Amino acid sequence: MKAERDFPRFIISEKGARWVNGGHPWIYEGEVLSGDDCENGSIVDAVSEKGRYLGSGFLSRNSRIRIRLISRNANDRFDGDFWRRRVRYAWDYRKTVMPHDLSCCRVIFGESDGFPGLTADRFSDILVVQTVSAGMEKIRDTVFPLLLEELRKDGAALRGIYERNDIALRIHEGLEQGKGWYDPPEDDSTFTEICENGIYYAVDVENGQKTGFFLDQKYNRLAVAKLAAGRTVLDCFTHTGSFALNAAKGGAKHVTAVDISRSAVEMARDNAERNGLLDRIDLITADVFDLLPELAASGTKPYDFIILDPPAFTKSRKTAENAERGYREINTRALRLLPRGGLFATASCSHFMPQERFCRMLRTAAADAGVELKQIEARQQAPDHPILWNVPETDYLKFYLFQVV
Repeated sequence: MKAERDFPRFIISEKGARWVNGGHPWIYEGEVLSGDDCENGSIVDAVSEKGRYLGSGFLSRNSRIRIRLISRNANDRFDGDFWRRRVRYAWDYRKTVMPHDLSCCRVIFGESDGFPGLTADRFSDILVVQTVSAGMEKIRDTVFPLLLEELRKDGAALRGIYERNDIALRIHEGLEQGKGWYDPPEDDSTFTEICENGIYYAVDVENGQKTGFFLDQKYNRLAVAKLAAGRTVLDCFTHTGSFALNAAKGGAKHVTAVDISRSAVEMARDNAERNGLLDRIDLITADVFDLLPELAASGTKPYDFIILDPPAFTKSRKTAENAERGYREINTRALRLLPRGGLFATASCSHFMPQERFCRMLRTAAADAGVELKQIEARQQAPDHPILWNVPETDYLKFYLFQVV
């Protein structure tokens, strides 16, 4: 390590050093043996017990993740030019993997893009950001203007940045919750419209789920549309109607869309009307866990394509077993409703429900339902949510398409 570096030094255990050398960018509190006195969110150097440089990252004095690495290069200087390069790399990646979908996409996906604790989603003319690390919060006045500048260089007509920091994770970083415009624009409406897969959606960036709309299922919705022609579809947990609308646009005979949230159903109705698809979609406010048994009790099988896209049933390893029971229940009930030859789409968006466990659950659910599953496709999140193989937490979305045989 170069002697002229003046960043605070934190000594990491040999176990932690092996973890870092394996490629993971997080150093947990139990692996930090000692460290210099410095502010929460500061950039610090992590070194092994033998004094070997491991990397530099953001310090969090409040979180179990004590250091989030941003570089393993001892020559890096973390100035505006450094962060501009990171923004450019992230944006160029999106231009490469989804060049025709840049008007609504994830621009920054945290650790996958070298911005630990930062999410940035573009919804047409608004960039929505969510910051969940003290270090990113500390440099927001450097990074946010660079995001706007680099995207605008490529013709992105952005009104400004809206911060969605109304998230409990910030508490673990010693940060306050809140939401609002970063440098409010002249037109400060928090509503905008996006077009995804040829379908238009109203997006409320102030009050919508997460940052306003779920972008990660973009191409999974398209996969459903390609199979929906002539089908009678039940879309469970429809939220704002995205799978239902894709199925209808794909030629479904009829679609029933269900969500427990009345406001979500009303937004789905507005989206269906905006796209001229309301005549082929019924929208129901109901609890899917109650609805599926009611449909089974009727003794009929009115649907030949069922979609399950539930919210995350677990956000921690402690509740993963209970979550698995919930997944098993709804998947079993849905499979019992489908006739032979029917189609089934099912998903989990929790990284605490890893693929192996989710697949085991699906096999059990199929056995409980007395059916066999023929896999059509196994899919993941869209490529604007890139998966780093050395960071399992970035691999979170499981999506399967089956035929019941």
